[in-house]
Amino acid sequence: MKIAIFSDNFYPELSGIADSIIALAKELAKHGHKIVFYVPKYSTKDYQTIKQPLLEIRVGKNIQIHRFLSLPFTSPTGQSRLVIPTALRWLIVKKFNPDIIHTNLFFGVGLEALLTAKMLKIPLVGTNHTRLAEFIRYSPIRANWVRKYSLRYMIWFYNHCDYVTAPSKLFLDEMKQNGLKQPNQVISNPVDLKIFKPGAKQDKQKILKKYKLSENTIIYAGRLASEKNIDVIIRALAIAKKKISNINLALAGHGSASQSLKNLTKQLSLKNNVKFLGTLDQPSLAKLYQVAKIFVTASTSEVQSMTILQAMACQLPVIGAKCNSMPELISQQHGFLFKPGDYRTLAEKIIFLVKHKKQREILSKEAQNFVQKFSIQKIGQEWEKLYNKVRLIKNNTSYETFNHHSGL
Repeated sequence: MKIAIFSDNFYPELSGIADSIIALAKELAKHGHKIVFYVPKYSTKDYQTIKQPLLEIRVGKNIQIHRFLSLPFTSPTGQSRLVIPTALRWLIVKKFNPDIIHTNLFFGVGLEALLTAKMLKIPLVGTNHTRLAEFIRYSPIRANWVRKYSLRYMIWFYNHCDYVTAPSKLFLDEMKQNGLKQPNQVISNPVDLKIFKPGAKQDKQKILKKYKLSENTIIYAGRLASEKNIDVIIRALAIAKKKISNINLALAGHGSASQSLKNLTKQLSLKNNVKFLGTLDQPSLAKLYQVAKIFVTASTSEVQSMTILQAMACQLPVIGAKCNSMPELISQQHGFLFKPGDYRTLAEKIIFLVKHKKQREILSKEAQNFVQKFSIQKIGQEWEKLYNKVRLIKNNTSYETFNHHSGL
């Protein structure tokens, strides 16, 4: 099968979307499928932000990357790019002649995917990873009408896809409540369990020393952005420090809130307790998870948090804000939830887990067990089945007949 994957967000931009679609493509390529990514072209500065040279990412056999010219625009990562649709790029895609088109966002590149699918009469799968309302705050116009019409546009876009997916049931239900009519289903983002796994105990002290961390380290990974509410974690840390003097918070990532968070850290006399580590590659991030005691997030913008799943795969118990789809990932079997913004309760839960090793170990093992169903292999199989299903529906072929003959 030849698959064209469109995304407004891609490497080198910090993103769970980019991580998940690259992982998916690599898994599909192993099965002989050919994939071409159609994504924005980023600037030298965007690569410098993650301390990487201006080189194309290596994605392996059967995968190619085609970059569209783009312009910078304001976003929480400070790296985002906008592709202006030309309605002519379908001519580029036509040379690849894909069997299916999969778009992962609904901005400029997404519109090119929609136009291409219509021009070439190719089935279009649309995945929504983004809780749009949380990102309107970065718009130069933040009036209610902007939110209202942005939501209408998003639903209009996905109602022009042949099939729609989202990584969260709650989020997909919200889309249906707002007018989504097309066939749809939940498909999770994948986790690379070969990278994210429990670490060797003998490496722990070496890694802690490298990042100047204590034995009592909690970790957050992802964008340092206002909607992630990292200030809540820092305020909780100030309370936890009164009970655990050597507690550390490791922040792995970058973003528009970085300086304000550093200012808050200084204000609360936590300069030696909060470590700003910048953006780490996946192997380095996995090692950091392996030596931490707890993963914490106060985010209220998640559709599905990739970093939570990665942390769980490394046997970390997790604490998250009880908001949106977070309860789909965090249960009492492997973590705790707290009321959004309630840093005092968050501090209590951090202190409890740091001080109670037995309870922490029980949650850790359950977390690792829970995340096995999100492996790249299992999620790759789900996408393979869905692509075939959508192609057959588009061609007016019975999917039940296909299942019977293919053994799916």
